[in-house]
Parts: sequence; structure tokens; C-alpha cells
Amino acid sequence: MPLLALEHVSKSYGALKVTDDISLAVAAGETLGILGPNGAGKTTLFNLISGDVRADGGSVRYDGREISGLRAHQRCRAGIGRSYQVPQPFSRLSVFENLVTAACFGGRQGERAAWATAREVLEQTGLLAQANRPAGSLTLLDRKRLELARALATRPKLLLLDEIAGGLTEHEAAELVDELRRIKARGVTMIWIEHVVHALLSIADRLFVINFGQRIAEGPPRAVLDDPQVRRVYLGMEA
Repeated sequence: MPLLALEHVSKSYGALKVTDDISLAVAAGETLGILGPNGAGKTTLFNLISGDVRADGGSVRYDGREISGLRAHQRCRAGIGRSYQVPQPFSRLSVFENLVTAACFGGRQGERAAWATAREVLEQTGLLAQANRPAGSLTLLDRKRLELARALATRPKLLLLDEIAGGLTEHEAAELVDELRRIKARGVTMIWIEHVVHALLSIADRLFVINFGQRIAEGPPRAVLDDPQVRRVYLGMEA
């Protein structure tokens, strides 16, 4: 049984169909990469999984349970954590306080457990030296790390990453990928939207490509990137 399964999921805004009959399944421990051009519907797909928006039709099942009717905070507490493309920390709180807040309210942990979780996640994500700094004063790399850390503090089984390598230098992206490899090694299931394709290829087990809200390819990474339609639509190359 897959950890996450979407069956014929659709979402429209007026006449614009942004998710069009999408079905996918993700196994426990798998890392699925999501590719597609700008405006393809990738972030909307995440919003439908995390509960930020409700699907118009179809089924979203997580850990064997239908969750289409659950709100975002309920899905988070069930084990679905996510980062956002634009980091949105509590800027006036310290890095440590951001993580304690996530652990308490997203992970339903008591205060003592939340403090321990925050300390552990700070070490995992290389933020320990920044623990007492206001979140709003961090560099872009550390804001990205904090966005990842806040999701990890909820103790997710399923982690949704939305362009977490975007805007980073080559060296910074490599550091981030190393952190994601360690998270993967602990058995966390990940779905990662990313335009930095080489970063995605370094850990993705499978790719899922969408355009105009529709699936156009799915399978092993190299085979998907060699697909003529993917090369034309996403890479801008003729087959």
C-alpha cells in the first residue's frame, strides 16, 4: 500500500483547470521528483496534498486513510510536512522559537519534547549556531534551511519540498542536497518540486512531469528526461 495516493484529482479556478485528473502513488521511503514548466500546476498539486486548497474532485489518501476532507493543520498533525517556495518564518522569533512553535502546533508535542526536537533539528540542518538569531535576519541559504527545519520539527512521515534549492549557489545547493540525503536515509518519504534538475536527480528515485495540470511522463529519472515530449515541453528541445 502506498503512503500517498492521489486518484483522478482535479482543481479549477473558474474556467482555468490547474490540476486535471492527476493520479499518482508514492511508496514509503521513496523520493519523487516533480518537474514541469512555470505555471504547470506543481505548487497547486502540493496545496492539494497538504490541504492548503481543497480538490474539486478525486481522492487523496494518506497512510491508508482518505484525507480529502481534512484541513491543512490536521494533515500536518497526521504526518505531512511541507516547505514553501518563498520562506515565511516568524521573522521576529528566533530560529529556535520557530522550531519549537512548529513542534508544538504542527507536531502536537509537549513543551519539553518540542525543545528536544528543536535542538535535534538545529543540529541536523546546520542551524545550531544561528539558534538565537531572529529568523528575519538570516541569509537566503539559512532561511531555506529554516524552512526545511520547521517542516522536520513536525516529525513528518511525508515531506513536501517546493523549490527548496531555488536561488542558491552551486555550493549552497550541494550542501542542501547533502542534508536531504541524510533525511532520506532516515526513511522519510519526500516529494520534491525543483527546477535545479541536477540537484533533483541526485536523490530522486522517480520523476513525475506535469504540464497544464496534466501528467505527461512518469518513471525512472533518466528515462523521463529522455522522453521526447518532456524534452520539448520542459527542456525546450526538439526530440
